[in-house]
Order: sequence, then structure tokens, then C-alpha cells
Amino acid sequence: MSAELTGQVALVTGAGRGIGRAIAIALAEAGADVAVNYLDDRSEAEETAAAVQNTGRRALLLQGDVADQTVVERMVADAASQFGRLDIAVANAYYSDRQRFWEADMERFRRTVDVTMWGAFYTLRAATRRMIAQGRTGSVVMIGSPHAVLAVPQAMAYNLAKAAVDQIARTAAIELVEHHIRVNVIHPGWIDTPGEREHATEEQLQGAAVKLPWKRMGRPEEIARGVVFLCDPRSDYITGSTLTIDGGLTLPWWAHRGSAVPE
Repeated sequence: MSAELTGQVALVTGAGRGIGRAIAIALAEAGADVAVNYLDDRSEAEETAAAVQNTGRRALLLQGDVADQTVVERMVADAASQFGRLDIAVANAYYSDRQRFWEADMERFRRTVDVTMWGAFYTLRAATRRMIAQGRTGSVVMIGSPHAVLAVPQAMAYNLAKAAVDQIARTAAIELVEHHIRVNVIHPGWIDTPGEREHATEEQLQGAAVKLPWKRMGRPEEIARGVVFLCDPRSDYITGSTLTIDGGLTLPWWAHRGSAVPE
């Protein structure tokens, strides 16, 4: 069955490209109007907004750094004011800097935590406060990561930030049951996004991807479908859960007969 979000309003952070863009478009295809948050590349965000509008839904561009609590609260207020309500929030924006912790530039280390953890918390807090004030049910999806449970080297700041996101979501889920606001997490695997191409060539990416259990990288649209599923009113009984969409990445695939041992 297709999702039915007609008449609902969603806010997606970090929606200029990649997973965030795919989520914004998928929510619009399911019937929601979408507020598109972006940091600094307006042209990318405009492309996302245009794709949302091509589905027949309304789009609102919201520039702002999610690491700033005041900015996030303003964005939520603007989205609710423009569209008349807020039903869905997706905390997707992140920042990740890869360095060994004892050599890390602490400004970049803190930036990773500020955007990835605090940005997700600020989005959750502002959105749920709005939903509670509206007296309506709502759904928040936080884009987590297998980094929450895997000690990936050279990613301590990102690892700890994503681990915190998992705990934030579960705690929020139990605190919000009386308001019937659902909070869930998605753990994407290795997803084919523009951000990945900032760190590796196409040849390097494809060479590494074939070593994965599913023999390929994931697609942003596959994560977006998971978000729509969790936001669908028919998923009303799902809260405090983690949906893993990783093609088996977090399974002990390296121990499977015929699989390559991880390097």
C-alpha cells in the first residue's frame, strides 16, 4: 500500500541534496507539504524545492545552521506559520570530520558533535514543542547511523554523536507517549550520495562497494522510503524503534563463507 500523508506538513533538515533531498521528495510524493532546510547552498535547496513542487505539493526554503538552537526554533515556527501546522520532522542534517581523536582539530571535532547531535536534538525539541502546542499527533524521524554501534576508526566525534542520537530518540519516545508523538530512528548503511564523492573517486567507491554484503552502495531513495513508512499514520504502533537499512552492513558478513575479510 502506498503511504498517505495528504494534508500533512513536514520539515526536513539538510535537505539540499543526498538523503535529505530524497526524503523531502518522497514525503511530497506521499502528499505532504515540505519545508526544506539547507545550510549555505541555495541552488541545491532550490532544486529540492522544485522537485517537491513538481509533485503538486508546496515547498518552503529555510536557510539555517541546525547547530544553532535559536535558528532551529525559528525554522520550525516559520514552517508552521507558512503551512499552518507541523506534523512531521526529519532530523537529517549532519557534519562528519574524519581524524584520529588524538590528532583531531578540536574545532572540527566539536562542529561534528554540534551539528550531528545537538542539531538533531534541537530539531526534535522544537518540532515536538510545536506538535504539543497544536494538540495533534506527530512523527519525528532521526537519521542515525551504524556508527552508533560500530567503533569506526577516525570517526570518534561522529560515532559518539550518532550514539547519542539513538539514546535521545528512545528517551523522547517514552516521554512523548502521552502526547501520541512518535519518535523513531533510521540507520542507513553506506549510501551513494554527493558527499561520498568528496572523499573518493567513482572507481574507489565502486571497488569498495562490491565488497559489501549486497555488492553495492545504498540509494538515497531507499532511506526515503523508510522515512515515509515510519511517518505513515498506519505505522501508528511504531515508536522508539530503529529501522536499519544497510544491505547487511552491520551483520557479521566478513565471517560468511565466500565473503572477503574486512581490511
